[in-house]
Amino acid sequence: MKTQTWNYPNIGINATILWFTGMSGAGKTTIAKRLKERLANKHNVPAVIIDGDELRRGICSDLGFSMKDRMENVRRAAEIAKLFSHMGYVAIVTLISPLDQHRMAAREICTGMNFLEIFIHCPLETCEQRDVKGLYERARAGEINDFTGIQSPFEFPDKPNVIISTHQQTVEESCSLLIGHLATVKII
Repeated sequence: MKTQTWNYPNIGINATILWFTGMSGAGKTTIAKRLKERLANKHNVPAVIIDGDELRRGICSDLGFSMKDRMENVRRAAEIAKLFSHMGYVAIVTLISPLDQHRMAAREICTGMNFLEIFIHCPLETCEQRDVKGLYERARAGEINDFTGIQSPFEFPDKPNVIISTHQQTVEESCSLLIGHLATVKII
C-alpha cells in the first residue's frame, strides 16, 4: 500500500491511523493513553486519541447501537482520524467497531494512509468483570439494546496487524509490543 508523507514543521511521519478494535472493557482506551504518552515522550511523535465513548458523548450523541448507527459512528471516527493524520498526528482510534464490514469501511475511508488494525482481545467474562460503567449489567437487564457481546455480535478480526491480549499482557507489555510493531513497519 502506498502511503503519503505529510511534511509539517518538525513532523515527518507517514500518515498513520491505529484502529483499536475490541469489546467494551477490553482495555482499548487504557492502552491508547499509555501509547500516546510513550510516542510523545520517547519517540517525539505526536498522537491523538479518538475515543468511542468520547465521540458518543459529543459528535455521535445522536446515534444509537443499531447496525446503521454503528456504521455511521465508524464513518465519523474514520473521517476525524483521517483529518488528524493529515495534520501529522498518529491517530489512535478506540472504537468497538464490532463487524468486519465496519473495519473495512474505516480502512476504505483512510485509503492511502498507514491503517493498522489492532485487536485488543479480552474474553467476555473478563470484560464484564472490568465493567466500571455497569454497561454489561445494564445490557443483560435489558436496559441497553444491541450491546456488543450480549445482544449484538463481535466478529474477531481475520487478519489484524497486531493482537494484544489484555487478559495476559500488562499495559506496558502491550505498549512495548505496539511500539515494536510501529518500528518494524517504519512508522517510528
